Amino acid sequence: MNSVDAVIVGGGPCGLSAAIELQNIGLSVVVIEKGNIVHSIYNYPTHQTFFSSSIKLSIGKTPFITAIDKPKRNDALVYYRTVAQIENLQINSHERVENVDQQHDRFVVTTNKAVYDAKYVVVATGYYDQPNRLDVEGENLPTVYHYFKEAHPYFNKKVTVIGGKNSAVDAALELQRAGAHVTVVYRNETYSKSVKPWILPGFESLVRNGQIDMHFNASVTKITEKAVTVNQQGTTFDLESDYVFAMIGYHPDHAFLRKIGIEVDEQSGRPVFNEDTMETNVTNLFVAGVIAAGNNANEIFIENGRFHGGMIAKYIAQNK
Repeated sequence: MNSVDAVIVGGGPCGLSAAIELQNIGLSVVVIEKGNIVHSIYNYPTHQTFFSSSIKLSIGKTPFITAIDKPKRNDALVYYRTVAQIENLQINSHERVENVDQQHDRFVVTTNKAVYDAKYVVVATGYYDQPNRLDVEGENLPTVYHYFKEAHPYFNKKVTVIGGKNSAVDAALELQRAGAHVTVVYRNETYSKSVKPWILPGFESLVRNGQIDMHFNASVTKITEKAVTVNQQGTTFDLESDYVFAMIGYHPDHAFLRKIGIEVDEQSGRPVFNEDTMETNVTNLFVAGVIAAGNNANEIFIENGRFHGGMIAKYIAQNK
């Protein structure tokens, strides 16, 4: 059994930040990540530009310097790898936490590769690995995706994008620029207020000019290999579609939280925790990052979740 002071579950920016902060108060820390570090950012679209400026994405004492104000996906990958090296973080990548069991005043953390003994555990697992589902016939077809990487493979193909927030709009724009025939289906009556203000005018122009086919107040009720069935205010019709991108958001892994003893609010999906210390209902078991926001992923981002580690470290330093 490997004995450490603290185990961080999740190697995203907020998990790495928590590891740095706990190291800074003298704790031995191991980060356990089922992919590699900042795995969710790696899975972002290839040409993704962040909403936040680089300074608001920095962690530890290493500045995030880029040539432009808003960094791109690859800038972030390079930055967080660099931070991990500078801070000499112990990161056990491609290792999955299977259980966290409290025994007296310690935790036994079991993974698919090892067992760890720790006084403190921080869960910073994010939400990007758990896509929201449509729950319609055909959703599991190989032509249906919940993640968008890049547009080139869909040149001259009919593509349906489901959703109306940033990820859906970004995907639709890239697909249209790459020569795909794009239809967007969105359940609300107008564009989401969360859409980046610098991309919405261009998107609206493409819709007005018929280069993107937009359907508001509509939902997909069935998917086949060559079409989607749409219900729009009681009227049902089929749209030819070779591929479908269901960009309807993501949610935390509630089952894992409950399994390790963290109470979760049924309505909001939020874990029970102290907002000043990030400690959950389980003593010495903390949450950090977007996992603390429950189903409202627009409440916590890297730019504010990166401070959770400092809150946890302050509390531990005062009470250890």
